[in-house]
Amino acid sequence: MALRFSANLSWLFPELPALPARLEAAAAAGFGAVEAAWPAGCPAQELRAAAERARVRIALLNTPPGDPEAGELGLAAVPGRQAAFRQGLEAAVHYARAVGCPRIHVMAGRVPLGTDRAAVAGEMETTFIENLRYTADLLSQEDMMGLLEPINSRITDPRYYLNTPHQAAAILEKVGRPNLKLQLDLFHCQIMDGNLSRNLETYFPLIGNTLHPDHWGKLLQLQQETLSVTAGDTLEGLGWLRSYWESRGLQHGGTSKAAK
Repeated sequence: MALRFSANLSWLFPELPALPARLEAAAAAGFGAVEAAWPAGCPAQELRAAAERARVRIALLNTPPGDPEAGELGLAAVPGRQAAFRQGLEAAVHYARAVGCPRIHVMAGRVPLGTDRAAVAGEMETTFIENLRYTADLLSQEDMMGLLEPINSRITDPRYYLNTPHQAAAILEKVGRPNLKLQLDLFHCQIMDGNLSRNLETYFPLIGNTLHPDHWGKLLQLQQETLSVTAGDTLEGLGWLRSYWESRGLQHGGTSKAAK
């Protein structure tokens, strides 16, 4: 079975300032799906119209980060920010519904500045579980899935609360809702734990993103981002994607040549 790929518009095609233009460029490069962080400044109707023109699915969005100037990167596990989290979640659901997106990455957030991770771990977990149950109830009304993504604390973000698949799996078990799954970014998993083959086998039943056919290839995404930078042009850096299709006898975009 040929893999399918999702382009992260928050990182790819930085030469294009607007998300609709990036989406159309991703489609032209051969992607059948796209994802993005919080699409600030882009009206939902514009992004949906671009997706419909390009025949590309919008597969994933994030909950809002909170207050970036205060160093926030998500709010779901941050004590005292429950009201702001739920307001942001409702905005994310409204936007996702408008663009036809079925998955929302529920960002856990960072350990508050000036606090010790171990000292606040219990309070943050309690906050996270309460907010996740609220999230699951809301998303069930929309037939949407919520995703938890561990982000490594060794390189990428030392203060991010959710940093290993083991931690995420334990929280998902405590929450106990079927429409909440694991978003397993293989890059972060490798940095924190390594042993990818065993971890994929262990956490496969919990995975709702990355190993889904639309999102297989987070490591390849890292490769394409690096190539895009070194090549100086996103399309030039995506030559690996065209080579992948050709090696499997597929036409541009991953469809069968017989269907052309």
